[in-house]
Amino acid sequence: MTLTQDQARPEALTQDQTESATQEPPGHGLAYRSGALRVPTRAPITVRVPPPVAEAPHAPLVAGLHAPLAAGTHAPVPVETRTPLAVAAPYGDPEAVERYGPVFGVTEVTALDADLTRQHPGEPHGERITVSGRVVDRSGRPVAGQLVEIWQANASGRYAHRRDQHPAPLDPSFTGTGRCLTDAEGRYAFTTIKPGAYPWGNHENAWRPAHIHFSLFGRAFTQRLITQMYFPGDPLLAYDPILHTVTDEAARNRLVAAYDPQLSSPDWSLGYCWDIVLDGPEATLPEPEMTA
Repeated sequence: MTLTQDQARPEALTQDQTESATQEPPGHGLAYRSGALRVPTRAPITVRVPPPVAEAPHAPLVAGLHAPLAAGTHAPVPVETRTPLAVAAPYGDPEAVERYGPVFGVTEVTALDADLTRQHPGEPHGERITVSGRVVDRSGRPVAGQLVEIWQANASGRYAHRRDQHPAPLDPSFTGTGRCLTDAEGRYAFTTIKPGAYPWGNHENAWRPAHIHFSLFGRAFTQRLITQMYFPGDPLLAYDPILHTVTDEAARNRLVAAYDPQLSSPDWSLGYCWDIVLDGPEATLPEPEMTA
């Protein structure tokens, strides 16, 4: 989700300054959100941004985030290095955290990057899940070698990010970021924890349903995609104004994963299947444009 320049606070950077400040060196996994992805045919929703909340200047994000890893393991770059995708947002707004994605740097993508449950010495709290699917183009052809990045809240509905002041517990064993490359059939797979819902202050008793953010670059700039995947059977789906900016029911349903027992592992994790179409009439839609 992206706030436009008009919604930025007066002291925030201009759009040109922001784009200059948030571009990253070649090889970084996630740059800033491109305006080319906005979909003007969808009606914007109104977001009430809560007032800023004071923050300790150098407070750690997650206890033990920099603890040494077990032998033979490594974790992605710490969360502090994540950079804004758009203009600066006030502290204290959990929804503002969704505009921040992981920046892994120029490092080799390994199997550990796709298993968010093994990136720290301890076991994360929550329901372990496997999320897998295929990335295809409008003709159904697989997009192989595609970099797929995800970020999400933990099982309590809190992001491991200093801007998230939601009074839910952080998990020192869960950072909430991952990446992988699609195989020859365009398939990706992540092992992670099912994220929790969280309040976001848009309206009275407003809660966002569980969701995972996805970022893909595609074969061309026009296929650049930042979107969200939701979970089936979530009662909050019917009340989420962000999901319902997608007015076409079929397109909205394509943003919801399906439970797949074939992807489930006995005594280990539940499986969800979610395919991503990069372009064409049945394309997976990007995150909606936001207005304040």
